[in-house]
Formats: sequence, structure tokens, C-alpha cells
Amino acid sequence: MLSVREAGVNDLLQMQQTNLWCLPENYNLKYYFYHLLSWPQLLYVAEDHKGKAVGYVLAKMEEDDVPPHGHITSLSVLRTHRKCGLATKLMRSSHERMVETFDAAHVALHVRRSNRAAFHLYSQTLNYTIRDVEKGYYADGEDAYDMRKTFAEGKAGVKEALGADAAPVGASEAPTAPPSPKDVGLPPPPAAPAEAGGAAANPPEPPA
Repeated sequence: MLSVREAGVNDLLQMQQTNLWCLPENYNLKYYFYHLLSWPQLLYVAEDHKGKAVGYVLAKMEEDDVPPHGHITSLSVLRTHRKCGLATKLMRSSHERMVETFDAAHVALHVRRSNRAAFHLYSQTLNYTIRDVEKGYYADGEDAYDMRKTFAEGKAGVKEALGADAAPVGASEAPTAPPSPKDVGLPPPPAAPAEAGGAAANPPEPPA
């Protein structure tokens, strides 16, 4: 049985390990603590029947911006537990708390152009749209899609904005079809397939 719940301090080491196994963008433990201390409502972990972490979402708020909005720092699910709806559940859980707790107007993320599986998740299952292409965004020089999802106005619209009637964890997903990169005049992802991992930036170090 798989479940998704809010992350706590005891989950951070397993979250970091999952990140190291799945993604090229890695963070020191201090950065996970920074997120947990600053925005504890937005961190979620997926675990198996033994209580082992098999996925996570690391998110934050850009509260100094007007209007305030959320940002997905990193999302990852172990290969052994993909295609179970966990990434969708993790993202929607964090989205919901962004709106309910911080009244976020929208949420943004970056994803590698080559990560077709993650791009499909964001653009079709979660209804993110492309705002721009950031050249050389990642440390290895790869470009990133700058993507955004706008929430319904006010907290009353949270269920509509987040797709509250979505299938539960473990069910198959039937994605909708928002604009593709071609539709909005942006270059498409490369033809070579890539494994889904998540959205991850090269973040600045947290305040000392």
C-alpha cells in the first residue's frame, strides 16, 4: 500500500537519498532543513507499506513577490514506484496547501527540455503551461522550460483549481491536453526519451 503525507524532520535523509538516486540536481541536507523550517506545509513524502520513502516533493513560497506564489524546487519518485500516480498526488497535495495556507496565486517550476516524462506530467496531467525557455539554466548547460499553473481566484476555488476529483494513488491517469511547446511557438523537447524525475533548479544556498 502506498500513501502520501506531510514530511517531517525524520524524512529528510530519505528524501535526500531519493534525490541522489533519481536526479542530477542535488542539495545538501541544510537546504532540506531550510525548506522544512520555512514552509513545513508544502513538503510531502510518499511511502510504501514498510514506511520507506519512495518519493517526495520539495516546495517553497516566493512570498516577497506580488502576488505571492509557490515554486516547486524538486520532485522525485523512485523508478520502482513510478506509474502509480504518486508524483501527481505529491504535487496536488503541495498545490492545495499553497492555496489554503498562503493564498498563492500560482505555482511555477523549471524542467529540463530533455525530460519528456516530467514535461508530460506537468503539461498534461497537472495543466502547467510554458511561459518561457531559459537558456543554459542547468549547471550542465541544458535549457529549461519555465512553467506555471494558475490557481482559481480565492481559497473557495481550490478544489476546482487543483483537480480534486482526480483518480487516487495507484489509479491510471487520463490527462487533458493543454498547449504544447509547438502551440505556443516554443521549441519542443528533444526526440530522445528521458526518465521522469521531477523539476529541480540549481538553487542558491539558504540564509546562514
